[in-house]
Amino acid sequence: MNNHPDPVVITAQGAVRGLRQGGALTFLNIPYAAPPQGAGRFAPPQPHEPWDGVRDATVWGPNAPQSERKLGSVDMAPYFGTGWSRGEDYLTVNVFTPAVGGDELPVMVFVHGGGFVAGSTRSTMYDGFAFARDGVVLVTLNYRLGIAGFLDIPGAPANRGLLDVVAALRWVRENIAAFGGDPHNVTLFGQSAGATTVGGVPPPPEAASLFRRAIIQSGSGLGAFTTEQAARVTRAAAEALGIAPHVDAFADVSDERLVEGASQLAGIELRTETHGDPLIGLSPFSLVLDTQPAASVAAGLGAAVDLLVGTNTEEGNLYLVPVGKYATSTAADVDEAAARSHPHPAQLVEAYRKARPEASSAELRSAIMADALFGVGSRALADAHAAHPKSITYAYEFAWRSKALDGELGATHAVELPFVFDLADRPELLGPNALLGPDKPPADLATRVHETWIRFARTGDPGWDPYDTDRRATMRIDAEWTQADDPRNQELQAWS
Repeated sequence: MNNHPDPVVITAQGAVRGLRQGGALTFLNIPYAAPPQGAGRFAPPQPHEPWDGVRDATVWGPNAPQSERKLGSVDMAPYFGTGWSRGEDYLTVNVFTPAVGGDELPVMVFVHGGGFVAGSTRSTMYDGFAFARDGVVLVTLNYRLGIAGFLDIPGAPANRGLLDVVAALRWVRENIAAFGGDPHNVTLFGQSAGATTVGGVPPPPEAASLFRRAIIQSGSGLGAFTTEQAARVTRAAAEALGIAPHVDAFADVSDERLVEGASQLAGIELRTETHGDPLIGLSPFSLVLDTQPAASVAAGLGAAVDLLVGTNTEEGNLYLVPVGKYATSTAADVDEAAARSHPHPAQLVEAYRKARPEASSAELRSAIMADALFGVGSRALADAHAAHPKSITYAYEFAWRSKALDGELGATHAVELPFVFDLADRPELLGPNALLGPDKPPADLATRVHETWIRFARTGDPGWDPYDTDRRATMRIDAEWTQADDPRNQELQAWS
């Protein structure tokens, strides 16, 4: 079978035929759940009907309904994709493997980002060839987005997009051995909204059997909405669509109208008397949980899962530089960012100014946003996980700076992804308005980052000291790699 030009694998639902490309086998658009249609769009994922014959798995499939998403002057198409590729059977996985059969290779399952409203496995950033080339079975997955995936609707289960990820993990457990993978050595990893989703995957007993390790890239263990906050979004969505805020009414609305309605939800005030907006106004969708993932981990849930967690040095730049709001930042903008990020904004700004006395208003604004969105929640998750005596926790900071947009984009949100996927030489990622900028990155940086992620998936050890609540050992990833203990200024630790 391994030498056949068109490899065929038998899954629990039926046979699939993939492609052999340069030593790697690719299987695209394999269903892990039934198409979410009608009222089923707001129900838990259901098993897919078996099929007869051999299903063609050589072409890209549809993705979740979504608007085309752009971000100012930076070309993010390799990240978000080009919008909605229509088709109902989109709860699918892609599998990249070096060989099918009984090799028991490590498995990595990736959950894409996109603010809970965009993205797909079709995005060129998520080509899994390098993982297969290097002895890993990579699985990428689509999940429901926007209103269908994350709006908290009376009469419907919450976090349906998250339930899709769990269903895909069950598919992996049942089928990945046929693709050469070891179902007992699965690493679940994600970036941005995908990383926050990874952190929210239900705790043991089931999750312990679904994955062994997790990598959280620029997510947050404090990124979930409360039910009160989610209810505000639901009311606004119902008003935008002219329907009652109940699942029966949403079930009658077309996908096109749901996508249009989701695009009208920007600017909802989600701060309450007891909770701030964990996404500081950037998205009306997130997980909806009674307990934040970091608090669940602190209570011991997921302690047996090896964890690698990290952020990028200048995450906030992506939300400012491409839309012309970075260089024009003022002290008032810094204050406004702090007000959205913290219940005591004046003290927060004072702490940042003391920690970074030479920083411009632009740098302070970006840093406050970055910590509010990703930094504080990632550190909370790492601290909670590391507090358990038998937990294995590692931390990183990705610091390589892109010179895109006249050198201002920097070590921003998502810039680590081409290095993780070993795609940093792709032409569409290089250029003055492309994510990685006009200059080629250091030749060996992508190789090393990619190999480090694989090493963690294979062994649970990325190659530096574990993170604990005393030292907080963190690897700073740049052209040179340096390990630091507790790299954050202590005053910022206290206030952010």
